[in-house]
Amino acid sequence: MSDQQNDASGGDDMSGLTGFFFYMFIVHPITAWILRPGRFERKKSIMYAILFLAGLAAIKTGLEVQQRGPNYYQKLGITRSSSPLEIKRAYKKLSLQLHPDKNPSPDAPAQFDAVKQAYDVLMDMELREVYNKFGHEGIQQNKRYSETQFLLEIAVFYVSYGVMAFLLTMGKKSGEARNWTFTGLLAMLVLEVAVMSSQGNPLPEYLFPTLTECEIVWLLHSLFPAFMNGCRSLGAYLFVDLDAQTRQLLLALQEQNKDILLVLREVQIGVQTIQTHGAGRNSTSGAVVTTDMPRATPTGKIRELQERLQASNSSVAQAVQNLKADKGSSSNLGFYGLILGYIVISYVFNN
Repeated sequence: MSDQQNDASGGDDMSGLTGFFFYMFIVHPITAWILRPGRFERKKSIMYAILFLAGLAAIKTGLEVQQRGPNYYQKLGITRSSSPLEIKRAYKKLSLQLHPDKNPSPDAPAQFDAVKQAYDVLMDMELREVYNKFGHEGIQQNKRYSETQFLLEIAVFYVSYGVMAFLLTMGKKSGEARNWTFTGLLAMLVLEVAVMSSQGNPLPEYLFPTLTECEIVWLLHSLFPAFMNGCRSLGAYLFVDLDAQTRQLLLALQEQNKDILLVLREVQIGVQTIQTHGAGRNSTSGAVVTTDMPRATPTGKIRELQERLQASNSSVAQAVQNLKADKGSSSNLGFYGLILGYIVISYVFNN
């Protein structure tokens, strides 16, 4: 089992890279298909996409957790806060059950050695701290916490993912997705620094009582590709082109202005015609002369102008409403969410 854990720990980078390409080239196209306009109703499309991404991430992460196998705390059936006496009791109970003389399983010696190894590590406070921070690989490499080395490692990881996220969210349609992605990346950075740089046990006793700091960080890194690709898909789907809406609004205003000028020109012609013909009387006999001139009047033309303005105003009002709605949706919710998340994390770890 120790070899299995070592292989899993050594393959974390490859697993993360494989997971990234899996989400990028398989999951993202499927999510885009779900969110294609006209496929479902808007709310249902978003709900189906979120459920698909969350379910797939849960299944994938669950399989990876199962592949890694139980950690030392889970093997002994204890928690991170267990005292040395509790560890001794748990080991004594398991050693009697798994001893090769009493355990009929073919791999009884391996099971017994795994429990013994877990006991030896967790009973040594220095090794226990190394195991919590760096896992089984840290024990084998006799690794110790170094602030300089830690900052260098997280700098390489987060700069790499930051550049990758920036490249994947380039373009006008990915503006919101970029904000969400970098907000999640910063929140993950804050949580990782809080977990790895704290002395002792930084996690509350009721929160994942058997997971180590190393496994918490691994879980965050494993879930981030799903989060980033989910942001890309939903951001592109929810994107509203303000430039296009502004152009439509200006075109509508231009057409409305043309209608106004046309009707006003007709009103002017009508007024000039009435002024020219006057009351329609013959200048010599004074008799009323009937003409075949159109019966359009300035009052009628003004009424026609009013009707045209009312008709064209509806399209202008709709464009303005869309601009207002999009302006409200493009607020800095990600930034405020980051601040709130930092406050919550600080409160949890300080208490």
